[in-house]
Amino acid sequence: MGRAAEILGVTQAFLRGLDAAHLLTPQRSAGGHRRYSRYQLRIAARVRELVDAGNPLDAACRIVILEDHG
Repeated sequence: MGRAAEILGVTQAFLRGLDAAHLLTPQRSAGGHRRYSRYQLRIAARVRELVDAGNPLDAACRIVILEDHG
């Protein structure tokens, strides 16, 4: 999770928030560490863009879901 947060320029709490919102469900390593796919990192990056643009996290998650299913 730390590396994913570093790559995206977000906090680990931000990524945990996406997990709690059920937007991302990362795989777990044998040691229990979250493992994100490239697709999940792209989704998280898009949410960050929307949040940075002033959207609340829950709204950004809904937008991404709609974009992904569109």
